[in-house]
Amino acid sequence: MSISSQPALLVLSDGTTYEGLSFGASGTTIGEVVFNTGMTGYQEVLTDPSYCGQIVTFTYPELGNTGVNVEDEESSKPQVRGAIARNICLRPSNWRCTKSLADYLKEHNIPGIYGIDTRSLTRKIRTVGAINGAISTEILDPAELLQKVQAAPSMAGLNLVREVTTKEVYQWSEPTNPDWEFNPSVQGYGGEQYTVVAIDFGVKKNILRRLVSYGCRVIVVPANTPPEEILKYNPDGIFLSNGPGDPATVTEGIETTKELLKSSKPIFGICMGHQVLGASLGAETFKLKFGHRGLNQPAGLQQQIEITSQNHGFAINPDSLAAEVEITHLNLNDRTVAGLRHKSLPVFSVQYHPEASPGPHDADYLFERFVQAMRDQKKALASK
Repeated sequence: MSISSQPALLVLSDGTTYEGLSFGASGTTIGEVVFNTGMTGYQEVLTDPSYCGQIVTFTYPELGNTGVNVEDEESSKPQVRGAIARNICLRPSNWRCTKSLADYLKEHNIPGIYGIDTRSLTRKIRTVGAINGAISTEILDPAELLQKVQAAPSMAGLNLVREVTTKEVYQWSEPTNPDWEFNPSVQGYGGEQYTVVAIDFGVKKNILRRLVSYGCRVIVVPANTPPEEILKYNPDGIFLSNGPGDPATVTEGIETTKELLKSSKPIFGICMGHQVLGASLGAETFKLKFGHRGLNQPAGLQQQIEITSQNHGFAINPDSLAAEVEITHLNLNDRTVAGLRHKSLPVFSVQYHPEASPGPHDADYLFERFVQAMRDQKKALASK
């Protein structure tokens, strides 16, 4: 595999320009430029629906060392608008590799740019915040490309869930690959099965796998599914998935969750699901300056610390939380809300990704907590 020497241009909405070379597809793409600090997991990042609408800068200096494979996809295709790298590996090497990263992006029409100073770009984003940008191989005049960037909508106020949610109801039955299972306690969940309806705001495959591994029968429904349709499945619990865009715009999901709270069924939310749950309980969300995107974000409270994988650009305003809602986790880098729960209902959520398991498996207990909540409610109903 060889990479083209075709020139490419990256222009940010403030006029900052980077000249580099193209990899992946040719053309022009526009999105919010963000950065991810992970040293591994680039395929998970590229295919995570939460990155829809974004151009991702990878801070690790070389991308594509292990190529790509089907097992590491979090959805059926790359969801990013574009990719930015310092250097691209020409000869990927891994026993699971089926194709190179450049060929994978080209196949799915995703443009990329490499050969630029990603350290400078990351410092820029940290200073001014995540802003819109464009990668192009066909518009190499910075002024012309800047006009297109500045005409694009900002991420605040943008509903991207509509682009990534499933169009049809389906049942997910694939568990975590047994060869990858890291939690011995999961082996104890082979008995009674619990029905979980997962509302798909942009769900990752690994979340669904973890739910199945913990003994759940998972039914995935579109984000705009009415609450009465969800309750027709007689679920033991409801899961609110991750997803892209501004959570305040996901009004259908917020209103649905408000109605589902009246059922007193266990509810578990991750990332966008955490924000939707918070909003349904009356909280407000706000846009972070440059977000949290990486594999080693510390989260915790009261001396309990977890090393977590995070990917979000919005957060819950702690001052807007109702009295019946308590904070269970904070991001220990900036003290933003990373977890919450209702004081009387079996309802909780986290801003980070317990399914991602970037090395530490500190947060996997949250799936067990969700199953335990369903088990407890089932026993309580049976005893009446």
